[in-house]
Amino acid sequence: MKLNDFCIGNDFICNDKVWNCTDVGTRVIAAICISDYDSDPTWCNGPPYAVAETVFDEDDQLSCKICLKQRQ
Repeated sequence: MKLNDFCIGNDFICNDKVWNCTDVGTRVIAAICISDYDSDPTWCNGPPYAVAETVFDEDDQLSCKICLKQRQ
């Protein structure tokens, strides 16, 4: 994916995990891993989030794929 493919609130897949985009910057995006919290989705409510956000730089973004099935 490229930077302009990311939107806040949309899900994407990276390293076989589902992530939710929480911020889009000029060169990086921030996201939380929602795959780890399937049993209790309240951990992913925010901002602020109860889980750590991860920064994806330009190289990381290339390995991401759009998640076709978005959460409700």
